[in-house]
This record gives sequence, C-alpha cells and structure tokens, in this order.
Amino acid sequence: MNTKERLSRIDKSLSLKQPTLHVMLDNVHSSQNLSAIIRTCDAVGVLNIYYASSANESLRIHKTITQGAHRWTHRYRIKNNDKVSFLEQKKSQGYQVIVSHLEEKAVSFREIDYTKPILLVMGNEKDGVSKEVISQADKVIYIPMQGMVQSLNVSVATALILYEAQRQLENVGRYEKPQLTIEKREEIKSAWVYRDTIARRSKGEIALEFREELIDFDV
Repeated sequence: MNTKERLSRIDKSLSLKQPTLHVMLDNVHSSQNLSAIIRTCDAVGVLNIYYASSANESLRIHKTITQGAHRWTHRYRIKNNDKVSFLEQKKSQGYQVIVSHLEEKAVSFREIDYTKPILLVMGNEKDGVSKEVISQADKVIYIPMQGMVQSLNVSVATALILYEAQRQLENVGRYEKPQLTIEKREEIKSAWVYRDTIARRSKGEIALEFREELIDFDV
C-alpha cells in the first residue's frame, strides 16, 4: 500500500471513531484476551481502551491476534488503587458506567441505550468485576444464555456487546459523519503517522508500544 492510500485509510478510520463509547477491562489476566478485545474495539470504532491488570503491570500485546489494531486505538493502564477515582472521573464527564456482571439486578445488554456516552466495563476471566467497580455501576448487564454454562469468554462477550452498540450507533447515523473534531482527527493522525513510519522503516528493530499510557491519580 502506498503512502497516499495509507493516509486515506487512516483518515477513513478516524472519521468512523466513536468517542462516546469507551471500554474498560477490570483486572484482566490474559494478554491474549486483551489483544482480541483491542481488535474488536478497532472494528467497531472504539478509540479509548482502559485496563487494570491483576499484577499492576502492563500486559503484552500479541500482534498476531491484534493484526495491527493496537496501532489504531489508544490504550491506557489504570492502577488498581485508582479504579474508583477513574470511574468517578468518567461519570463526572457524563459517561454512564455499564458493568457486565451476572447478578439479580442485571438487565440484558440489549436494553442499554448505547447512543449515550458509555464506559463499558468487563471483568476478568476468573472472578469477573471487582466489588469496588460494581459499586460505581450505573447499570449492570448480562448476556442471556440458554445452556448449562452461564458465561462466555470475555473477548467473545465484549464483542457481542460492542456489536450491539455498533448497531444502535449505526441506526442513528453516528458513522455517517465524523464524531471527532477535525482538529482532534489531525492531532491523532499526526501521532499515528509518525509511529507507523518509524515502525515500518525499522522493520521491527525498534519495538514501539503504540500509545499505552498510565493513568496516575498520584500526580
């Protein structure tokens, strides 16, 4: 792909990003699941992905799983002790915190209005979502199941919910015109092109992490 075509694809991708749909993973264990979720997020236009890891450390990104999607999304790690502060901050910005968790008060994931600003929170592979995160939920959702097993792999569950969000956003025309301002699109494009150019020219000799940042409430 030549430079002109690549820039055109970047422009197209940014024009389809949905800045009011965010995803957070709570104490995720599996770097493979994180990588699969990043790929799905890119596919539906999610730009910002947040996660807290059980070891309070960054997780490896598997490029064979993401197929490059980690280059076109923004990844932020949250310290475990800062999860509540982060959620409170998002709520103060007008986001609904929607937590996927199987409990009595949970509603079907299809009952949520994803056209409103949403932070979707998915739990880890073993224990689900932590109690302190559930306490911040505006709504708790579940995926209806008719089998003996009452859970799905977290990357599969995330994909199902995000594609319901994509369906709703598509129905109201959110993909028909850019949701990011032209200034924001140009800012992101500049950073993406810079990283992409270095990565391609180095042919893997320079290991770049594409915009993972640590959200630190201590600073």
